[in-house]
Amino acid sequence: MADKKLGAYICKGCGLAERLNTDQLEMIAKREGKAGIVKQHDFLCNSDGVKMIQADIDAGEVTHLAIAACSRRAKTDAFNFDNIAMSRANLREGVIWVRPDTEEAKETTQEMADDYVRMACAEVNFMTLPSSSGEQGRTPHVLVVGGGSTGLTAAIEVAKTGYSATIVEKSGALGGTAAQLYKSIPNHAPFADPQESGIADLIKQVDENDKITVHLNSTLSKTEGAPGRFSADITQEGGGTSTGTFGAIIQASGFKPYDASRLPEFAYGKSTDVVDQLGLEALAKAANGGAIKRPSDGKEVKSVVFVQCAGQRSDKEGHLSYCSGHCCMTSVKQAMYFKDANPDIDAMVLYTELRMPGAGGEDFYRNGQEKGITFTKGTVNEVVPGSDNLTVKFKDLILDEETDCEADLVVLATGMVPNSGIDVEIPVTEEEEGKETKIEIPEGESVLNLDYRQGPDLPQLVHGFNDSHFICFPYETRRTGIYAAGPVRRPMDMAQATEDATGAALKAIQAIENAAQGRAAHPRSGDLSYPIFRKEGCTQCKRCTVECPFGAINEDEQGYPIFNEARCRRCGTCMGACPVRVISFENYSVETVGQAIKIVDMPDEFDEKPRILVLACENDAYPALDMAGMNKREYSAFVRIIPVRCLGSVNTVWISDALNSGYDGIILMGCQKGDDYQCHFVKGSEMAHYRMSKIDDTLKTLQLETERVQTYEIAITDIERVPKIINDMAETIGKIGMNPFKF
Repeated sequence: MADKKLGAYICKGCGLAERLNTDQLEMIAKREGKAGIVKQHDFLCNSDGVKMIQADIDAGEVTHLAIAACSRRAKTDAFNFDNIAMSRANLREGVIWVRPDTEEAKETTQEMADDYVRMACAEVNFMTLPSSSGEQGRTPHVLVVGGGSTGLTAAIEVAKTGYSATIVEKSGALGGTAAQLYKSIPNHAPFADPQESGIADLIKQVDENDKITVHLNSTLSKTEGAPGRFSADITQEGGGTSTGTFGAIIQASGFKPYDASRLPEFAYGKSTDVVDQLGLEALAKAANGGAIKRPSDGKEVKSVVFVQCAGQRSDKEGHLSYCSGHCCMTSVKQAMYFKDANPDIDAMVLYTELRMPGAGGEDFYRNGQEKGITFTKGTVNEVVPGSDNLTVKFKDLILDEETDCEADLVVLATGMVPNSGIDVEIPVTEEEEGKETKIEIPEGESVLNLDYRQGPDLPQLVHGFNDSHFICFPYETRRTGIYAAGPVRRPMDMAQATEDATGAALKAIQAIENAAQGRAAHPRSGDLSYPIFRKEGCTQCKRCTVECPFGAINEDEQGYPIFNEARCRRCGTCMGACPVRVISFENYSVETVGQAIKIVDMPDEFDEKPRILVLACENDAYPALDMAGMNKREYSAFVRIIPVRCLGSVNTVWISDALNSGYDGIILMGCQKGDDYQCHFVKGSEMAHYRMSKIDDTLKTLQLETERVQTYEIAITDIERVPKIINDMAETIGKIGMNPFKF
């Protein structure tokens, strides 16, 4: 650490000088923080303040920088210095804005600020600048898996930017499901009538673009590598295989319709006059604007009933529990096929709820009404084939009575089942910790055939759609550099799939450029750090390999971890998992946080000033705390907050060190976990809760109250809740007393 030159810079603006003794902060930075240069400035973020810092850096006086001012989430453009290790002490949102401006509070407010300066200096002193891993590669070529409308759009958008694209399509023709449509739902004003699908034009654009290569009757037999340097074996139906190198991958493998034969009550398979929505498209294509004829006898359809939510939005075994998004508008579109050919045809849509998403959904529905489509709120119980027609038995939900109607044709609005491939999850349980976990690959058809320890395809959500972070990062999956788009990601119509394809294409390009520079992908985009480990201390327990949410860690022949920098999201879950603490990042480690924890001034038992440590996820919990400060929500002066990359990065040694150092209470604030997770790193918060569930036993062994360590799921909107959690902990400490280790 002899070559490290620490400079500490203290801002006096935004009311800091009025509320705090900045001269005392300067003294602490010099004496306790060991800063060689300490300067104060009236407004550190303005051009003069930034120039002052940059001048010291250019003069070689500063290699490590501690800024005592506002939150690390504020003024990021101003405090952006190249080749500098930096930490920040949050004196504005984290101190003066959460404490009352009274004489009684002045002492404890100053103590908060003093500690945050100590913590910032300690943290940065144990940082080193990230250096290149040597794994960087740049291949401006995107692999698109699937040649439907989503895949075609993605390839075209990639090519527009000057990158190359390769489409791998399993069938013998491009177009996918969209090619089976007679017409599509309108995607532009006035949203009145069905429009041409546009799929022929997309295929023409692909065929004429020299930056796009197409492999028909082909699948991926093996995919390995990482962003910037994926290698994929493309195998043709006849058996020939070619290998390509790609910078990123877009999975646009689409969907297949729900098997309507699983709905015997609706007579599908018993009568040819009961069809699903794709079956109706085939009939409409054959009619080509003329009279649609029923399959059984070729007679012109005079009455048609559309049964909504057939086998979906249902908890019955074998049904789909979710809404497929497009079906209501598709039924309106298909009813218009009949009405546009012959206004006298009786076209009825039987529904429980109608959903018309998108900008023009309501307009499209209103136009359907004007064309004479009947919309009846009811639940269909049975479709009974007759000698000449079909009887649809249903409960009228408006009149609250059982009734029926006759129809020449019944169309079932069945749902989307994603073509996601094989879902494999490695469970992490108490019994399996530290043991080799064998993956049993289930029978099924893989889409990507990934050569990843974690399985051959992208992880899936509870309903089988590819796991993408639908709240914060659409298209992003748990395999870095591989993006999901279209109905394989979530149920959607063609207009939404087009947007999805464009977004995935741009994300794929971003992944290529990030990988070329060794930078992280979302949410720590631009971070150059990556995990390193001390081999001589590794016990080969495999916890880091198993717990990594992103498949970024493999093992060598001896069982030591191999970290794949380009796949890594820099969440630090591996660091939190490591029981022997040999995994770290250059700018984030067990030491950087550990030293910040330990350097806090710990009052003795006679001062009656407890200390509460908060480890707050930087993605949701820390912003919520900042916004609490911005809204002047007061909380205890006894708290000391440290932002962490993800709650999954919290190593239990931080908890034991904090208790041994005399902290009276510890609060962990992470993102929401579970099926509807909000964790930016998917599994980090879940893993942290699992690890912390064992802390109670440790506390009991030490004869400490279990209330001293609490873990919470925090949303970014919990502005009122986070101060209450802190104040409740302070109240709890007041009841159970100080930590006896303090004494």
